[in-house]
Amino acid sequence: MSKFIIQVNGPAYGTSASVNALRFSQAALLAGHQIICVFFYQDGVYNSTDLSLPASDENDVISDWKQLAQSHQVPLVNCVSAALRRGIVSQQDASENGLSHWNVGESFIMGGLGELITGIESADRLISF
Repeated sequence: MSKFIIQVNGPAYGTSASVNALRFSQAALLAGHQIICVFFYQDGVYNSTDLSLPASDENDVISDWKQLAQSHQVPLVNCVSAALRRGIVSQQDASENGLSHWNVGESFIMGGLGELITGIESADRLISF
């Protein structure tokens, strides 16, 4: 079986990138493959906000990512630089910068491109959405 790194470059809503990445990840895991991590980059970091409130008749993509992470122990990693410039702030970053609020969900961790490169070295494939 293969080991994948999934890179998500699109937001949870407005494009199909996140949904396609999520569906691919779910199918890969069901087929017995391993997801080393999901790396959210560029506008993909919007997938990590706890302040998204989709309508009750819409699919909650962000919740689905959290469920995938919890069920399969898949790390969800935000590019910290991309996140901070888009106002996506973790509790630690808020504390370090004197901010009273943060919006990154607990299922997501902040990381850098170095983590992506390290993951790629141990993966069989990088799949970008």
